[in-house]
Amino acid sequence: MLPRMSKLHTRQLPLVWSVSGHSPLACPERRRRATRHFLLVLACAALLCARSALALDVSQYAHTAWKVRDGFIRGMIWAIAQTPDGYLWVGTEFGLLRFDGVKAVPWHPPAGEQLPGELIRNLLVSRDGTLWIATLKGLASWKDGKLTNYRETAGQVVLPLLQDRAGTVWFGLEAPGRLCAIQGGKVQCSGAGSFGDSVGALYEDSKGNLWVSSATGLWRWKPGPPEQYPMSGDLFADALIESNGGALLLATVKGLKQLAGGKMQSYALPSVTGQFRPAHFLRSSDGSLWIGAQQGLLHLHQGRTDIFGTADGLSGDVVNSIFEDREGNVWVSTNDGLDRFREYAVSTISRNQGLSTSDAYSVEATADGTI
Repeated sequence: MLPRMSKLHTRQLPLVWSVSGHSPLACPERRRRATRHFLLVLACAALLCARSALALDVSQYAHTAWKVRDGFIRGMIWAIAQTPDGYLWVGTEFGLLRFDGVKAVPWHPPAGEQLPGELIRNLLVSRDGTLWIATLKGLASWKDGKLTNYRETAGQVVLPLLQDRAGTVWFGLEAPGRLCAIQGGKVQCSGAGSFGDSVGALYEDSKGNLWVSSATGLWRWKPGPPEQYPMSGDLFADALIESNGGALLLATVKGLKQLAGGKMQSYALPSVTGQFRPAHFLRSSDGSLWIGAQQGLLHLHQGRTDIFGTADGLSGDVVNSIFEDREGNVWVSTNDGLDRFREYAVSTISRNQGLSTSDAYSVEATADGTI
């Protein structure tokens, strides 16, 4: 199982009031130094208590990278999921691996059985613990030692996977584009001719609307009759998510777009200039929006955008997937490896986070929790 990587608790450290057997009260200067030290410790303790209210930028996370060129795995990672036993499952261009946080081991189905295809394009763990495996040659599921291949998808490219709030598992097919649902083990597909040659992304918003991106534009598929929102030119949404304001965000070849008032509009990120190519979204449990792009990883929190790339230690330039595990660790797969971001027990606040200087001489906590 994965080693427990939940947020660490700050241990209470004892204060040293005596040096070489002498009481600090025996000397006024020592008494003043001890008092200043004690007040600083109290202020730092207040800082730690208020830490949950502080917005971390991506450089404040503990970062670990496993790189393909170092022999971690063979081939690119396209998808990540976590089963109830704690293991991470990693979908690559050469098959499925199980990762315990230290070593990735190839997974093999029971004797005489096989996955529909070797290249794993997407993974999903549904609420009953089933691992759904989307390949370029069909869909399969794995639960309680049983592998199920869905003959309705044999030989077809399966891309997005989603479980909605009612428990239905949805997936998209290519050539032609179709939207399929699995209920009670039965597969039902629809939309042939409506989606063009592909379905690219699925998303259920906070109101229960199921959104489908396709070669013919954006669709609100349910509830009620389907509604189409055409997208001009060569726009195609690789990923969908809600913004902090509730608008639907789309990752396209021409940057971020949003659906507002039934119309497509450009969406600008704070502090980001120039063109970038987003392709993946994750809304993590702390409310941050993570965006995987062809130029690295972007992290949006409390009105600020941070960029983390290969110059900062990211395993590769192109992000292939983003996933948050049950312990709050954010996993990012790139064209050259796998990265993990997790919170430190104590965060660092310096010039990189907006201070005028990294030299800090005093700390004070106010009644409202501000430092």
